[in-house]
Amino acid sequence: MNLKLFILPLILFLSGFVFVIIGSLFKIMHWQFAVEALIVGMTLKVVALIMAIFKLIKIYNTNTN
Repeated sequence: MNLKLFILPLILFLSGFVFVIIGSLFKIMHWQFAVEALIVGMTLKVVALIMAIFKLIKIYNTNTN
């Protein structure tokens, strides 16, 4: 399996992870934009996971044919 295909989903997932950590810190400290940071982070993580799943399905379909 070529791991270069998963660079973009990995970057998006790690970026989402950073946003979630920052949003959690903001939430604990009662600072502004905590909810927005959490929403952005979770959205990035979901998009990255969906992209990775579609790439895995594509790899599986090309290997079975």
